[in-house]
Amino acid sequence: MRKPIRKAIFPVAGLGTRFLPATKAMPKEMLPIVDKPLIEYAVEEAKSAGIEEFIFVTGRGKQAIEDHFDYSWELMQTLKNRGKTEQYAIAEHSRLTPGTIAYTRQQEPLGLGHAVWCARKLVGDEPFAVLLADDLIKAEEPCLAQMVETYNEVGGNVIAVMDVPRDQTSKYGVLDVVEDDGRLAKAKGLVEKPQPEVAPSTLSVIGRYVLQPEVFRELDRHSAGAGGEIQLTDAIAATIPEVDFHGLRFEGTRFDCGSKEGFLEATVAFALDRPDLGDAMRGMIKRYG
Repeated sequence: MRKPIRKAIFPVAGLGTRFLPATKAMPKEMLPIVDKPLIEYAVEEAKSAGIEEFIFVTGRGKQAIEDHFDYSWELMQTLKNRGKTEQYAIAEHSRLTPGTIAYTRQQEPLGLGHAVWCARKLVGDEPFAVLLADDLIKAEEPCLAQMVETYNEVGGNVIAVMDVPRDQTSKYGVLDVVEDDGRLAKAKGLVEKPQPEVAPSTLSVIGRYVLQPEVFRELDRHSAGAGGEIQLTDAIAATIPEVDFHGLRFEGTRFDCGSKEGFLEATVAFALDRPDLGDAMRGMIKRYG
């Protein structure tokens, strides 16, 4: 029987320089899509997939993330005393249960693989998930829940993927596919940010992973890959001979909230879907369109 996916890693140590000056004193993961920070969307997605333990790999200046998932006594008492029950429930919803959350620091910006490696002692010898808050996915069934279902079927490493234009492969990790049924692709390799002319396919990795602990063994090597960083995709590729590797074309829409364009598009899309904001947003679009 396959071990369940109980733990999730959230790499949140990045500086968010593309959003300066907003991120000069605020973590980029706390930037809101409408009225909820990006990191809370990721945590909610993890909860929906059955995740029980939440591991944040942070850096300097990330205190606001810890505070967000904590209990704010002054705020909660003020809301309670003023009878603001709806706002009280919203604030309470973002709190994580004591004992289910842990923080560790990535002391140097050495890449995503290094960030995941920093959480190795907290994960231990069991499969785990990784969620990148920058990749916001709007889906009827949350993306990670789809992936856990797939993992329960096929085991091994399962990564969320999508087809991208060939001229954009240099921005992604790209699968070297051996079988593909249109939904699930089995891969024999994974190449980080290949140039279009040598990319083995256009099936590219998105920031959702279900991984086996063998990945940590490869990350222990601290081998530098593309951009001189320790790449998570390289570690995954190195385990393929012994661990099956599949890419899942998830159902849903992915927004690259690491870019200003993607962040704005996500804000519009989520606002349009809100009963309390949809009509107002459509009116704004007409006025400025």
